[in-house]
This record gives sequence, structure tokens and C-alpha cells, in this order.
Amino acid sequence: MESLGPFVPLILLFVLFYFLLIRPQQKQQKKRQEMLKSLKKGDRIVTIGGIHGVIKEIDDTAISLRVADNLNLKFARAAVDRIIEEESE
Repeated sequence: MESLGPFVPLILLFVLFYFLLIRPQQKQQKKRQEMLKSLKKGDRIVTIGGIHGVIKEIDDTAISLRVADNLNLKFARAAVDRIIEEESE
């Protein structure tokens, strides 16, 4: 039992890192994956590059985004940063 003495602070440090760094990052990553899965035609989004637009077509790996009249851009699905929620008046 005395041989575990020096390792107790190291184990506690690992547990602390897990709950302060690793677990919150996993939750955030899961939330992002759910957001990407929930994308649908007509959603207003912002890409990681800051481009705003409306989804016109979507498949497993890419989306076609209407940015302006007669201007559609194709992005990887992972390039979506967030969905813009419609503001209720």
C-alpha cells in the first residue's frame, strides 16, 4: 500500500484533467455532431468562414448553399459552424 503513495497525486491530477478538459470537449463534440445531422433544406446557416446562406441541397458529405440570387456555393458538411435560429416577433 505504501508503494501507491507517490502515484495518488498523479491519479488525482488525471481525474481532474478528465472532468475539466476531456469530458466537456466530448460533450461539445457530440452536440456539434447532432447539429450537423439535423441540417435540412431551407435552414439558414453560417459557415466556419463566416458566409451566411440558406441550404438548397444537402447530402451525406456536402451542402449547396444559396448565398445570393443566382449564386450557389458548395461546402463540405463539416464547414457549417451554426444554424441561425429564426427570430420570433
